[in-house]
Amino acid sequence: MTSSAPSPQDIASAIERQVFGQSPAVREIAVAISKRLSGLSSGNVLLIGPSGSGKTTVMRAVESFIAADPALAERSALVRVHANILAQEADRGTPGEGLLHRLLERSRELIGPDASREALLERVAHGIVFVDEIDKIRARVGDQANIIGIRAQEALLTVMENERLPLEIATAAGGTERVWLDTRGILFVAAGAFEGLYDAVYDRVTVGQDRGSLKPVTVMEEGQVHEATSFSLRDWLRSRDLFDYGMSPQFLSRFDAVVLLEDLGEDELLKIFLGSPDSALHEAKDFFSRFGIDLVLSPQAARTIARCAAQQPRLGARALKEVFRRVIRDYEFAPTQRAVDGVLLIDQAEVDQALDS
Repeated sequence: MTSSAPSPQDIASAIERQVFGQSPAVREIAVAISKRLSGLSSGNVLLIGPSGSGKTTVMRAVESFIAADPALAERSALVRVHANILAQEADRGTPGEGLLHRLLERSRELIGPDASREALLERVAHGIVFVDEIDKIRARVGDQANIIGIRAQEALLTVMENERLPLEIATAAGGTERVWLDTRGILFVAAGAFEGLYDAVYDRVTVGQDRGSLKPVTVMEEGQVHEATSFSLRDWLRSRDLFDYGMSPQFLSRFDAVVLLEDLGEDELLKIFLGSPDSALHEAKDFFSRFGIDLVLSPQAARTIARCAAQQPRLGARALKEVFRRVIRDYEFAPTQRAVDGVLLIDQAEVDQALDS
């Protein structure tokens, strides 16, 4: 590793300022990014986690980390693309080319319009591609083949399989030129919620092919000892479950690491609610400040909102916005009405009343 390349710990620390409670995913991504920025090979990473668990936030944090350091920005271009866009491009027969052009344009933004062809292609060849909602290009939906999804997987596979691909680039004379790009150095991070996967795996180990595998354990709750069955997707997910879901074996084999993100608990949601710069609370604070009002939530009120959001595990951090909206909507309609001396204090009683109504 070169002396100027960030360590995995440096990258993880930067990510964890925006992402809470997903240490395994953060560590895996940090190692992969550190290797890439060092010019070393790194396996592709697949993130699986419920909506709102932080998959996209992880890569936004990486993007911010790289962009903040000009020396790092010169080494690699990072682009984020929604899988549905790849599916649309696959339908037109151009998804691989589209990805390379995105990296090319991002490289040009980073190093300027006067960059040499060699400099641009170097950054494209060592780029980082984040594909969000990768589960949207599954090969099957129910019992029906999803042709567009199949094409999108095949096109991505072509870019990921260390092949030399053609790329049209502009020339100084105003025309275009076809060059061949070695894609072995591109790092792919894909992420998806894979809705229904949890239930499918649970059915497999309880009533399906592997029924009886999930054994009850003895637990103690409130001084009482009893047997309970605890299921974790992390413990029971197998490659065949992803094949059954619609990810082809050839496509899945291009990912060295499959990392599961956990449902966010009450403590993690509270940290997001209070600490994330784009949380619903900070958005509301900005709104009230326009009227000269300081919005303040008591610790008990904030905790109650996080606890209520945690009761909707499939929504993750997005549940915070829905819960807080129920609390804050009437206050925002009449911003100055309940403020006292320029302060609007919301306590647990007000939160309880709003959530019970």
